[in-house]
Amino acid sequence: MKNRIALTLVAVVLVTGALAGAGDETSGVVNINTANAEQLQLLPRVGPALAGRIIDFREANGSYRTVDEIVAVKGIGEKSFEKLEPYIVTSGATTLTEKVSLPRSEGSAHAADQ
Repeated sequence: MKNRIALTLVAVVLVTGALAGAGDETSGVVNINTANAEQLQLLPRVGPALAGRIIDFREANGSYRTVDEIVAVKGIGEKSFEKLEPYIVTSGATTLTEKVSLPRSEGSAHAADQ
């Protein structure tokens, strides 16, 4: 009986650990100074038009010195920047390989219901 309880507890711990890992965020970064449009579109809420504006801004103004300079791009405000910041860099390699999908905020979910 004790062995059965111990095995059940071990199984619960293993399942809980696996489920906790299932919600992990996508890892990797995009170098906004070297990324092409397809790589930029891996970022959350960046589509073809915004990717193009990021590149156009870079070509017109030179390399981004810091990641927060991206807020100068039309369509990227402070809220967007907060979502992008964990995934963007200004040096090094682009390592992000999958589209980042952020969960909808409660406010967005309620707005969609109305």
